Amino acid sequence: MPIAAHRETYVERGIIEPMDPDRPERDQPWDQTARHETEAERLDRNWSSLLQELRVVQTGVQLLTGLLLTLPFQERFSMLDEPMRVLYLVTVACSAAATALLVAPVGMHRILFRRHRLNLLVSAAHRCAFIGLVLLGLAMTGVTELIFDTVAGREAGVIAGVIALLTFVGVWLLLPFAMRLGHPMSTGSSVEFGAQRSQ
Repeated sequence: MPIAAHRETYVERGIIEPMDPDRPERDQPWDQTARHETEAERLDRNWSSLLQELRVVQTGVQLLTGLLLTLPFQERFSMLDEPMRVLYLVTVACSAAATALLVAPVGMHRILFRRHRLNLLVSAAHRCAFIGLVLLGLAMTGVTELIFDTVAGREAGVIAGVIALLTFVGVWLLLPFAMRLGHPMSTGSSVEFGAQRSQ
């Protein structure tokens, strides 16, 4: 099916097109119809939603990174063999990179403040948050394996690490991507509700 015809079927059915963070204008007709909002209002809403999501993870990833950075100064750290020390360093790297990416939108906002670049900021912050969450999942997997390996042995560590990795991949990636395959919201009920609100 040609792309133009595919887009027409979405419009005819009153359904939003598949979202592309680099082309938010494709989402704008649905927002105007269903939410009665301008592009600036949509960007403000997207930015607020993104900040709320980042608040959920920022504290946790910062605490995790801080904890990991103190481990080499603990007495039992010398018990780790070479593979576990490598795993520790990879885990610290993932956690530190996740911290940088999940806090980056704040720095971007400060530098771009009153520069009228909210469209670029929302798109860049979306990518930072996504990559940061992937790295946070990897860091949590590494921490899980380190703890189980130290407490219960190598086999338990590997099993726990695999289970943690599968859990994060399943819940944070596969489930949301599967949800994207479903039918998007139509504008019908939203338009009626919006009309009632405006009266």
